[in-house]
Amino acid sequence: MKLCFRILAALVALALLTAVALSFIYRPGDALRVATGFVAHNVCSKTFVSGLDSQAVFAETTERDGIRRLRPLMRLDLDRAAKTADVTVLGGFRSHAIFRDGFGCVLQHGTTTPYLPKIDLVAAKMPKAPPLLPDIADDAVVAPGDPVLKAALDHAFEEPANPPFRRTKAIVVVRDGRVIAERYAPGIGIDTPLLGFSMTKSVINALIGVMTQHGLLSPSIPAPVPEWRNPSDPRREIEVEHLMRMTTGLDLDETNSGFDPSSRMMYLPDDMAGFAVQAGLVAPVGQRWRYSSGTTQILARIVRDRAGGPEQSLAFAWRELFNPLGMRHVTLELDGAGTIQGTTYMLASARDWARFGLLYLNDGVVGGKRILHEDWVDFCAAATLDTDYAAGFWTNRSEHPHAKGRVQAGIPRVPSLRQAISASASSSSPRSVWSSCASAIPSIRAATSAAWSG
Repeated sequence: MKLCFRILAALVALALLTAVALSFIYRPGDALRVATGFVAHNVCSKTFVSGLDSQAVFAETTERDGIRRLRPLMRLDLDRAAKTADVTVLGGFRSHAIFRDGFGCVLQHGTTTPYLPKIDLVAAKMPKAPPLLPDIADDAVVAPGDPVLKAALDHAFEEPANPPFRRTKAIVVVRDGRVIAERYAPGIGIDTPLLGFSMTKSVINALIGVMTQHGLLSPSIPAPVPEWRNPSDPRREIEVEHLMRMTTGLDLDETNSGFDPSSRMMYLPDDMAGFAVQAGLVAPVGQRWRYSSGTTQILARIVRDRAGGPEQSLAFAWRELFNPLGMRHVTLELDGAGTIQGTTYMLASARDWARFGLLYLNDGVVGGKRILHEDWVDFCAAATLDTDYAAGFWTNRSEHPHAKGRVQAGIPRVPSLRQAISASASSSSPRSVWSSCASAIPSIRAATSAAWSG
């Protein structure tokens, strides 16, 4: 009997020690703060930048996987006068998001005041010359002229009887540089800034491409990260391209669980990149791919540093990218250290996102001027290792089953961007445009649902 009691006591003690050890490893409190941080930030951005209904945003945001089970325990407190959003779970694990005019929203941790750039954004957004990219549409919403295209847009905005719901906010269809059809959800218009989530990563890719064109940066150089410069630090081998392709081998894998380093990086520290660069290696550099918002945030800090600081990086983005493309309704949100939140938090109108896409369709040339370095687009569309990820974009130029599946569904493989431009120019039927768009919608919707934290 005494022996059984001792064994039972030992098992209980072991269980307690295991629970304590796991709490240090997985930090459930951190995961809950990641959840409240995600909800608070998104409600703040979509309410005060996009102008959407806060309760509707809260309901949609908390429907996402990983958040849904917490929804009954969550409380949103929105202060419209102060323009803040607070979210708690069971009254604790509070996250506090604040809005700053022109800079969108940022999470405030404790009493530390997030960095507020000293820049005249109105002046920065004022182009010194007309946009290089011609207008893609007039002021009115462009109704589809083709009945098949109209039916496609109707379908995209229809809600199924049961979840998961589509929650489609905007669709813009462009052919030969002009909008041929578009539609918006109630409360959203052609000028409404919409959260880009991981499309923001592609914008960081573009800024690096512009800097490469200007001779300020190159994918082939060692990543200019001071924390990795020690001669004995194996992270010295990480190049800018490894960060772009998410093959650094750093312990920054992203699982969207709230426990993973990338999720914690996005919602717990003031200095997101400062958190990310502390990660150690868990695999040889360049030999393993794992999706990671952390590596993109390090790139955002490199853009900031090469531009000369927070203010200069914002001015650079407007002068060299947004103004030439005629993107007028853009908000770049920053972290508490003044670095562009390059993983998730750029907002732009649907037409502006279309303008950004045309930059890559046209091989980085706009109005006869090269914006992105020559061959940049082809380089960034090339598959990474054996995946269907490229560099800041997913790609169909891959033998990965996901890429093959998208091609079989009707989305072009596009072996060359120059061929894509020729094919696009030769297409005269909206039906051919829709055949690609229709097959893309399920993939886009699934990707958006899965990438709740970027």
